Amino acid sequence: MGAAMSIVMIAAGAILRFAVSVTTTGFNLHTIGLILIILGALALVLSIAFWGSWAASTEARAAGIGVSVASHRTERADSSKKNAPTPVPD
Repeated sequence: MGAAMSIVMIAAGAILRFAVSVTTTGFNLHTIGLILIILGALALVLSIAFWGSWAASTEARAAGIGVSVASHRTERADSSKKNAPTPVPD
């Protein structure tokens, strides 16, 4: 479920919660609206969080590395240790 569906859920929930004034028996439309608002907000936060993690790995692929950013950073740290000057004994 993407960000668009999350926004649709929030909008539908807000309509049911604040704009509908129908009284029903067996279920409460205002409660269903509140549930939709909460679920839509949660889905939106999760969608944005997964976008952030997905974008970091695609930046590495776009740079031609072909590996994840975390392993690329480890490889760079290891290679910088190899190129470091060796200490001269006293």
